[in-house]
Amino acid sequence: MTVCPELELIENFYDAEDRSRFLAYFLRRHPWPDNRYTFGGRQFVLPRLQTWHADAGIRYSYSNNLLVTRPWTASLLAIRAEVESRLAYRFNSVLVNFYRDGDDFVGWHADNEPELGESPLIASLSFGAARPLAFRHKISGETGRLVLPTGSLLLMRPAFQSQWQHSVPQDRGISAARINLTFRKVCQPTDRVNV
Repeated sequence: MTVCPELELIENFYDAEDRSRFLAYFLRRHPWPDNRYTFGGRQFVLPRLQTWHADAGIRYSYSNNLLVTRPWTASLLAIRAEVESRLAYRFNSVLVNFYRDGDDFVGWHADNEPELGESPLIASLSFGAARPLAFRHKISGETGRLVLPTGSLLLMRPAFQSQWQHSVPQDRGISAARINLTFRKVCQPTDRVNV
């Protein structure tokens, strides 16, 4: 199994009490919108639920699909503050994914949209069911898997998005829910370097 030096897993970022509290919040109180989206004039069903939260003025899209920006909730602000304090890094947005069970997934991709700049640092926080993150090198084809337990924080260093793709594969043997928060720093158009 390939070890990826651009990934760092911080287990037990949150203790058992906080893990349970935040999981309950996201499952019972977080507002989840419909999971349909439009691409190329056709409507699709996203194989998970998600919300996008960001500071004022921040816009983000992937696969040419502009995400609806929602305000930060008190819980998301509290989590962001703890992640930023631990990493000494400032994030201005978060994508919150709800994998209802093992049928929900995200396919192979890299978080390399222009809005993230050339070298994005992404912090991925998990609550609930442990799910593997699969990754594969874009050139060599090397593959690996890293299980993300509840309460863990995965740091994806800047080179990860340019060199690797990743996914959360389907696993019909998983019946429990997983919440994943991926904190990002979206660049304003004036922050991007023109080449």
